[in-house]
Amino acid sequence: MKPTIRTLRACVLGCLLAFGAAASATDIEVLHWWTSGGEAKAASQLKAILESKGYVWKDFAVAGGGGENAMTVLKTRVVSGDPPAAAQIKGPSIQEWGAEGVLASLDKVAQVEKWDSMLPKVVADVMKYDGRYVAVPVNVHRVNWMWVNPSVFKQAGVEVPRTWADFPKAAEKIRAAGFVPLAHGGQPWQDFTVFESIVLGVGGADFYRKSLVELDQDALRSKTMEQAFDILASLRADIDPDAPNRDWNQATAMVINGKAAMQLMGDWAKGEFTQAKSQYECYPAPGTDGAFTFNVDSLVMFEQSKADVTQGQLVLASAVLSPGFQKVFNLAKGSIPVRTDLKMDDFDACAQKSAADFKAAAQAGKLVPSIAHQMAVPAATAGAMQDVVTQFFNSPDASSADAVIRLAQAAKVR
Repeated sequence: MKPTIRTLRACVLGCLLAFGAAASATDIEVLHWWTSGGEAKAASQLKAILESKGYVWKDFAVAGGGGENAMTVLKTRVVSGDPPAAAQIKGPSIQEWGAEGVLASLDKVAQVEKWDSMLPKVVADVMKYDGRYVAVPVNVHRVNWMWVNPSVFKQAGVEVPRTWADFPKAAEKIRAAGFVPLAHGGQPWQDFTVFESIVLGVGGADFYRKSLVELDQDALRSKTMEQAFDILASLRADIDPDAPNRDWNQATAMVINGKAAMQLMGDWAKGEFTQAKSQYECYPAPGTDGAFTFNVDSLVMFEQSKADVTQGQLVLASAVLSPGFQKVFNLAKGSIPVRTDLKMDDFDACAQKSAADFKAAAQAGKLVPSIAHQMAVPAATAGAMQDVVTQFFNSPDASSADAVIRLAQAAKVR
């Protein structure tokens, strides 16, 4: 009796995993920046699964929520000829590393597990270089969230602002009640996280795509973009003086502890609320109902000289997309599973709304990549544009009209 295709696939995958289990002494070094409380808890789930397969997770954690520090360290390691087995890389940077010819193929496990049918196309395309998988997606984050402490709003006697026109009025009442309206960390990636949500709320998904993804010069220099800078400038009055250089999770703690009313941050913030067992509510950032700015965490595999490490990379990739890990990791991290075939029954209302909005936004053409989180444009371009936004935000006398010109110029950096 001839074996079926399904049987053959099961056998191949079983052989892969069995081989991995035998390599008990093999270190798999993983570079990442999952270092905050909720993130570290989530990463520990992957470590446990990998070690249950007989491998040793060699942790290479580099703090810094935006990943800039980790990327600097990674470049040094690759140039020296000693890359880690896996590294947290995402977006266009995957293509840039692929062009360097240093990435390992994951097609062997991807074909067995049918990644093409398991993953949304918009995600699968990002994970490939020259038609082959070189990265495995871990999750989907929604960036355009606003996290709210309902007790603070109740004490201030004000409704949660759902548009940017309503925001200043609510902030004024929150300040009068003795609270910080907006918790924020003064770092370039955090500044741009806020800014891109403003752009999405003011101009909509089409304008966002044209300006911050396609980098259209007319859109970047438009009155709509100027209006976005005006709103960003107005938020200076809504943050506290200690915001500069504050880490994002410290800003989240301000909302958790009732010092601040709101934070504009991706859904990794939910992991902090969950770990603290704190009350919270989630709303799309003002004006962004129906749109979805996505950030996909992924692990890229680098070519290795040792066969047992190469095999371990396949085992790690398989573990990342396993139903069990997808569930426990995303419950801890605050994100949603990247697999489209998993039920969301055990997830909270925010995650369920995120999953539903992700699918709806994809169908409506309102699913857009985050530039602040390295999903939209090359790293050099994103860095130059972030510098413009941060300099503007930290310069009270800066002109929005000048800022759009500088942003358009920065968009030409490659």
